[in-house]
Amino acid sequence: MTDSIEQDLQPPQNVEVPDQLPLLPVRDIVVFPYMVLPLFVGREMSIKAIEAALAGNRMIFLATQKALDVENPTPDDIHAIGTVGIIMRMLKLPDERIKILVQGIAKAKVTNYIQSDPYYSVRIDKIPDTKITASTLESEAVMRTVKEQIERIVSLGKVLIPDVMVVIENLEEPGRLADMVASNLGLKVDVTQSVLELSDPIQRLRRVSDILGKEIEVLSMQQKIQAQAKGEMDKTQREYFLREQLKAIQKELGELDERAEEVTEFRKRIADAKMPEKVLKEAEKQLKRLEKMHPDTAESATVRTYLEWMVELPWSKRSKDNLDLKAAARVLNEDHYDLEKVKERILEYLAVRKLKEKMKGPILCFVGPPGVGKTSLGKSIAKALGREFVRISLGGVRDEAEIRGHRRTYVGALPGRLIQGMKQAGTANPVFMLDEVDKVGMDFRGDPSAALLEVLDPEQNNAFTDHYLGVPFDLTEVMFITTANLIDPILPALRDRMEVIEIPGYTEEEKLGIAQTYLIPRQLTEHGITTKHVKVSDPALRQIITNYTREAGVRNLEREIANVMRKVAKKVAEGKGQGFPVTPANLNKYLGVPKYVPEAELEKDEIGVATGLAWTESGGDVLYIEATAMKGKGQLTLTGHLGDVMKESAQAALSYVRSREKTLNLNPDMFSKQDLHIHVPAGAIPKDGPSAGITMATAIASALSGIPVRRDLAMTGEITLRGRVMAIGGLKEKILAAKRAMLTTVILPRRNKKDLEEIPKHILKGIQLHFADTMDDVMKVALRRKPKTPAAPKKISAPSAAARNKPSRAQKSRKTAGSRAARATIMALPAHLRP
Repeated sequence: MTDSIEQDLQPPQNVEVPDQLPLLPVRDIVVFPYMVLPLFVGREMSIKAIEAALAGNRMIFLATQKALDVENPTPDDIHAIGTVGIIMRMLKLPDERIKILVQGIAKAKVTNYIQSDPYYSVRIDKIPDTKITASTLESEAVMRTVKEQIERIVSLGKVLIPDVMVVIENLEEPGRLADMVASNLGLKVDVTQSVLELSDPIQRLRRVSDILGKEIEVLSMQQKIQAQAKGEMDKTQREYFLREQLKAIQKELGELDERAEEVTEFRKRIADAKMPEKVLKEAEKQLKRLEKMHPDTAESATVRTYLEWMVELPWSKRSKDNLDLKAAARVLNEDHYDLEKVKERILEYLAVRKLKEKMKGPILCFVGPPGVGKTSLGKSIAKALGREFVRISLGGVRDEAEIRGHRRTYVGALPGRLIQGMKQAGTANPVFMLDEVDKVGMDFRGDPSAALLEVLDPEQNNAFTDHYLGVPFDLTEVMFITTANLIDPILPALRDRMEVIEIPGYTEEEKLGIAQTYLIPRQLTEHGITTKHVKVSDPALRQIITNYTREAGVRNLEREIANVMRKVAKKVAEGKGQGFPVTPANLNKYLGVPKYVPEAELEKDEIGVATGLAWTESGGDVLYIEATAMKGKGQLTLTGHLGDVMKESAQAALSYVRSREKTLNLNPDMFSKQDLHIHVPAGAIPKDGPSAGITMATAIASALSGIPVRRDLAMTGEITLRGRVMAIGGLKEKILAAKRAMLTTVILPRRNKKDLEEIPKHILKGIQLHFADTMDDVMKVALRRKPKTPAAPKKISAPSAAARNKPSRAQKSRKTAGSRAARATIMALPAHLRP
């Protein structure tokens, strides 16, 4: 059936070992002297070495490879110490491999490689085994210990061939005993090789004793695990038993699998995170769950993700605050123009922080129109404090889980944006900016504004609990900054928890300073040009501010400056010149025709036209409210896209003027014989609010009395039916609007006088302020001249004799019909216009 060839070769007696032999690299095994074992040889180099040995004295040098997976070993890959063996039997197998039976003769060491092709031939030195002529106490003790250890290992379940046990019991030479035990114990190759390399028999036997001791401990632990796991043999319990058994064995050997390494790494990271006690207990609990789970289950992935979040959060990492007040003030001044109130508040915080180490972080709310620098101010604050800066936008957020996170039971659950931001910051005390807090929505998924109540409450956020984490996280050291365009949409309870700092719009002078200090240098850098290429004059900047932008901030101003820089950069790149001055004369070549033309000023005092001041999101604005009386039936018409509040203010203003008919010398009949039309340009823009009340009342009084209103005067204030002037908001923006319109006089409610302290003095320069308690105070300043004294009624002559006669029946009938018609006309009028 096969063409295999088998030869029986008897080993010669008293063979001398030559100093040059063929080398056979062996894998997976270490050959000892006096050891007889079969070997399977398949490599071509090894087959040729065997053939060379058979052609000679049948001796071959057997050395173990250092790495088992090397197919063509070099001399560096082979141990220098091995065993000289003699080939006793050889068998050629059908698959071209050779099976040999070899017997170890003596240990030897390679001194030189003589030949490498077609097989290795080496020069060796024989290592003689130290002979112990007489038994000593030490040798006897070590031999007894090793024999007892062998018996202990067999009793613990280690399988050894019975013949080997008999030989071991009868051996009396320490070296032979050590070699026999090491060759039959099934140890790792490197451990067995270390035994072979020891020449002293006692040392070799001690080494074997140490190995047996470790093996006894492993087998004892194995037996203990088997005893604990016995009795539950279904599939799941069997897998658990095998896993625990493997884990215990690997632990004793100092080896860990991937799961054990992962658990160890998590345990180390948990210790390094320095979590609070309550958080630490939860993390350790979840780690124990992960340790018991199968690595391929979905729950295992969920627990692993949770632990990664726990160890990466900054439970105890803090950045060191920069408490140098002068340095902080310098940073704030370098980054932002004006905003003295905000800068002072930050320096106050730093001063307190310098005196008191542990303090609760403030919760500031910057309220102002777009483009005034609210977000960039937060970055500057973080820079001044030396803290990390985190920003999240809340605009359009409608899900409460965006703030508090999702519970871990949901697929793909994550912590809320607050915890994600803390992980991003990497410290427990960053500057955390919540942008657009006034634009948070609400739907069936919850109210994010209500979820922010705990976050932004200094008394509660020391134990903020995210639904995903399930443990409290301390936010007291975080400096929260929120921004909003309007304060009204913010939940009242949330607004109460924040320190509101209003950042109104900039004046023309402030915008000019910002453009010169910040915007133009930044745009020059971004467009790759310098002041040698372009010079924007101050008059040109003023014209850009007034004719090309209409805003409270400077965002559009920067866009227009960037537009100029792009066109200059194009000319420079085309080589059309170097210097390009920008002046009011050539500004339209860069920016085109002006986008905003200032409203035409009143050329003279006009009847029925009063100038009001309004607040908008882009800053203050001027309103020219017009009132016209015409023949009619006492109706009131309101146009100009007015809101309900503004319509009610017009009704209240008309009622007040009617109540002052004697003071204004008005004919009472005009309210039933004339219609009144009030119009507020521009008609396409929605307008609402109570602050135009006194302006409407002034326009109505002027239209009905014929007294003109001063053209250089503007006013703002809410009116009551009794003529009291109520306080208003947006004072700085309205005064700025009056200044832009070049008005010299402004009438304000007296209750707003206290608010002037927060307005810089240079804004009030050139404006005369009048404060009014009642509408009478407004009339005295706004109307050009006092109302005319009403003309004396004409004297009616006595009736003639015929007229004194009684009327005829026809006259009576006509008189009755006229009275009925008059009553019907009166009843058709609105209730407030009936006499």
